[in-house]
Amino acid sequence: MSAWALLIAQFFVTAVAVFVVLWGFWAQAIRPYLDRKVAELIAASEEIEPRVALGVKKGVAETIREMPESAWDGTAKESTRQFLKFGSGLFENGLSSLLGGAADMEQRKPPPK
Repeated sequence: MSAWALLIAQFFVTAVAVFVVLWGFWAQAIRPYLDRKVAELIAASEEIEPRVALGVKKGVAETIREMPESAWDGTAKESTRQFLKFGSGLFENGLSSLLGGAADMEQRKPPPK
């Protein structure tokens, strides 16, 4: 065999050996580790939603129980109205900060042809 043929054969043998070693490491070490971690994450994520829902229900129930009787006379309605007004203002201001105001929208429009 000539030197160049021996060099090409050596290249292919080395490439196959490296591929087999890397594939074996992937199949025997990395893949099982990743499968275990994914299973742990799935199990943890399935526990989060019921705990959050339970915590929210418990917190709301405790807050309502702790409110004095006088709070239900009309102040709850007023605070709800203020909260809704604040929320709508926050929503509108948030959108205008992202999208710009009406004047900005007029400036961005392409001129009619």
